[in-house]
Amino acid sequence: MLFTCTKENLVNALQLVTGVTSKQSNLPILNNVLIEVKESKVELIGTDLEIGVKVHVRAKVETEGSFTVPAKTFADFVHLVSEEQVEISLEGNELIVTAGNSRTKIKGSPSDEYPVLPEIEEKNHYLIDALDFKKAISNVVIASSKNDIRPELSGVYFGFFTERHKGLLLAATDSYRLAEKKVQIKQGDEKFTCIVPGKTVSEIARIISQMKQEEGETSVRLWVSDSQVAMRYGHVEMTSRLIDGTYPDYAQIIPKEFKSSALVPVTSLVQKVKSASLFTTVGINAVSINLNAQQQTLSVSSVSTQTGEHTSEIMANVDGQDNAILLNHKYFLDGLQQVQSENVSFKMNSGDTPCMIVPDDDDSFLYIVMPIRQ
Repeated sequence: MLFTCTKENLVNALQLVTGVTSKQSNLPILNNVLIEVKESKVELIGTDLEIGVKVHVRAKVETEGSFTVPAKTFADFVHLVSEEQVEISLEGNELIVTAGNSRTKIKGSPSDEYPVLPEIEEKNHYLIDALDFKKAISNVVIASSKNDIRPELSGVYFGFFTERHKGLLLAATDSYRLAEKKVQIKQGDEKFTCIVPGKTVSEIARIISQMKQEEGETSVRLWVSDSQVAMRYGHVEMTSRLIDGTYPDYAQIIPKEFKSSALVPVTSLVQKVKSASLFTTVGINAVSINLNAQQQTLSVSSVSTQTGEHTSEIMANVDGQDNAILLNHKYFLDGLQQVQSENVSFKMNSGDTPCMIVPDDDDSFLYIVMPIRQ
């Protein structure tokens, strides 16, 4: 194996791959990155057996070959190289990294011990704007469950051309809150639904964020089958298993009508909720939201026997009746911080039913929070 490439290209590729390299002690090879050099191309591959990422690296290839080295060690070292050009070669069970007048040996393992990534099943193909897709998955993944007690809730629902939206519908819930986002599809029209693991969704967002839009590449290609989702974006390919199971029919908990609503500036509301969060009981995290139609105010208050109490008001356009609800401030803030609009519409029926926030000028996103029962 022998190839030469720029430090920048190698660093960028390693950053994209090392996100999925595992820390499993029972399979140490998963800590490694696989380097595959074939004819005129170099590929770096990382996997944790559930997600696989393959990155094409621009390089001048002299000799073919393949080898694996610890991903973190390789990435950390290349990042510290000061020269622009790096030469990579193989001697026995050591990768040789030559840069300028320095020569470094990194111990690794043969490539035949490395798991084989599944080929992309090119079924149900869709083309989506990359930045829109990244924003959308970032909007919803926050609401997915962080444990695997109910595996389907630890993932994100992908609904292509469903009754609720003729495009891509993303949703996530941990049963305490729900996020839903509608995304336009540039190409593809197959109806399909699946549950993508939350870790995979976060990794997709990270890859899109990290990649420079090279050569005018602005769209993500997605393929979904019964067991696999695959993405191709520029010189990166990613495959992941799907979560088995049926996603709950979450649409039934979305209220159709509301008795009270308030239009408030997002920045002010976030600041007031953060202030109130300092005076909540640990573990309960309760803040009270009160709507006053006569005074046209939304007030945020909290009480803690340990730290004290807090009340603040925001001028708001309040419609309907006076109302109050007790919410977990962490869940509430998670939703508010996804809103890109200047104002947000806060809607509710009573202190015992879910409330909803919707950006003022964007009906493609909604976020629901269950109340804390007193």
